Amino acid sequence: MTASNPAVGTTAADARLDTDAATEKSAYNKVFWRIMPFLMLCYVIAYLDRVNVGFAKLQMAQDLQFSETVFGLGAGLFFIGYFLFEVPSNLLMHRIGARIWIARIMITWGIISAAFVFVQTPTQFYVMRFLLGLAEAGFYPGVILYLTYWYPSHRRAKMIALFMSGIPVAGMFGNPLSGWIMDAFHDTHGWAGWQWMFFIEALPAFAIGIVTVFVLRDGIDKAPWLNNDEKALLKRNIEEDERAASAAAAANGQRDMHSLGAVFSDRRVWWMCLIYFCFVTGQYALTFWMPTLVKASGVTGNLNIGLLSAIPFICAIVVMNILGHSADARRERRWHLIVPALMGATGFAIAASFTHNTPVAIAALSLAAAGVLTCAPLFWSLPTAFLSGVAAASGIAVVNSVGNLAGFVSPYMVGALKDLTQSTQLPMYVLSAILIVGALLVWLTPARLVNR
Repeated sequence: MTASNPAVGTTAADARLDTDAATEKSAYNKVFWRIMPFLMLCYVIAYLDRVNVGFAKLQMAQDLQFSETVFGLGAGLFFIGYFLFEVPSNLLMHRIGARIWIARIMITWGIISAAFVFVQTPTQFYVMRFLLGLAEAGFYPGVILYLTYWYPSHRRAKMIALFMSGIPVAGMFGNPLSGWIMDAFHDTHGWAGWQWMFFIEALPAFAIGIVTVFVLRDGIDKAPWLNNDEKALLKRNIEEDERAASAAAAANGQRDMHSLGAVFSDRRVWWMCLIYFCFVTGQYALTFWMPTLVKASGVTGNLNIGLLSAIPFICAIVVMNILGHSADARRERRWHLIVPALMGATGFAIAASFTHNTPVAIAALSLAAAGVLTCAPLFWSLPTAFLSGVAAASGIAVVNSVGNLAGFVSPYMVGALKDLTQSTQLPMYVLSAILIVGALLVWLTPARLVNR
């Protein structure tokens, strides 16, 4: 009789484990289908409105007599506004809630993006890009923060990679769409093609912003589509993840961060800023200048440029999701980030060496896109491994805002060097070198800090 008790106990324990596993699977399936497709759609629209200026340049620069430097500076000024308002935006979202705050962001950036149809001078271009940055500030880091409310760190890289698939999807469909609008609507009712493109592509942001109020929920407790057992399990997973982050900080001789001041004084945060700066430099150089680089390889016609520009983004979708899944499955972060950074560096170097060879240039840009666009989602598994609570709200925003200053430096640098040398070769080699530096910085990051 006594001998049978362990077997009974083991059976009961196994049954409880099976029940918990089934509850966990059901809960995360619900979370995924309720929030991830919608967040991806929002990011496709956000990124399209952020970088469609790169496609508008094909007509806009000639119509308004903008030099490469003027265009590069204007494209980059977006990130000054972004930098200034990003930390306040994330702290406000943490207090107000994602549902209202993300809706506010999308509606205001839709209005400002549509107003680009009235730009006629460099000064107006600069002001509007700055205001667009102010309007959109907080969306991307806000979503990264929002995902920490639902997913523990070992599930996060895959979700962030899926969310950031919005970047290549925006390029894949947005570039051909932009090219078609610019060709089909040119001179309709007195507007140039680039004016129609800004106006038409701004409308979804306004509409989806309104829908956001009714779709998103601010956290686990406010999700009516989860039952009580599912809510309790998901909250327990988040709490255990935060305790593990605190334990990891203590084991590494670091204090756990619970205040904004602690975030700003923590050298780990600034190390993350430096790494992210390197990767964002490559990302925005690619997305802003892709149409120009494809055109320089000998392709003519806006629609043709848009269709060929989609190829690198298709490659990026595949690679970023494969590596995101692999990073979570193996709970390894550094080499999953180093490899795509070196892929991006190699792609830029080859593209620079074969500027006028269309097939080689597209292949090289595909390698570069797969590399640099994969770096961003995999990067965020690093700082979110040791940031939680208020520290996550402010820390993610600090890293994203400082890192995104590369969005100002990168297009301006490429434009200035292109004006100086009348070639895209030197800018591409510089971008390659910056990505190699980023890979080196990741290699120097202690594995025990981020591999959870």
